[in-house]
Amino acid sequence: MVLYDRYLALRLRYSDADLPETVAVIVTERDLLEQDGYRTLERSFEWAVEFGAERIAVYVSVLDAEVVETIRGELADVRAPRELAVRGPDDEEQADAPIVVSIGLGGKHEFATAVQSLAAEVEAGELAPEDIDETAIERELVFPVQPDLVIKTGAERLSDFMIWQSVYSELYFTDVNWRDFRRRDYLRALRDYQNRQRRFGR
Repeated sequence: MVLYDRYLALRLRYSDADLPETVAVIVTERDLLEQDGYRTLERSFEWAVEFGAERIAVYVSVLDAEVVETIRGELADVRAPRELAVRGPDDEEQADAPIVVSIGLGGKHEFATAVQSLAAEVEAGELAPEDIDETAIERELVFPVQPDLVIKTGAERLSDFMIWQSVYSELYFTDVNWRDFRRRDYLRALRDYQNRQRRFGR
């Protein structure tokens, strides 16, 4: 199996196809509560950086709002190769770091809040309606990151993940559960990405 991992890594490195500069991973609160859930997260950061990712986004889908602070506390002890910024459902400050983590901050809520902020600027006479464009909206988002590749383990659904930011992302679904997600699974996602022709909505 180690040889297979090396084979995948060599295929990736010697390919003429691009690797994703920004990688996003979607997990659930249950994934992180599983044994080694946070350790898998640490390893995924290492793999992403090893294969050229400049930015990493993690979206933690939360059903029970009471676990948000618990997860936030656990993330404070997570080893990350670069600066890490964490935001929860009540946070409005933009997360501007190489690694960003969203805990239960749904994409619909984030987008609605951005629109409300722009509407308030219009009402105050600080912004003309015709000046509202993609740049203005993205300025108000908590997570100003546009993933090239989004990886979802365990099921083929995105939950409420960054609906604005991921509109042109390449999506990769795997049946492998997060607790069993290994380096080779990450490399397979990268290989799949390299084999695609990105169209950016065209």
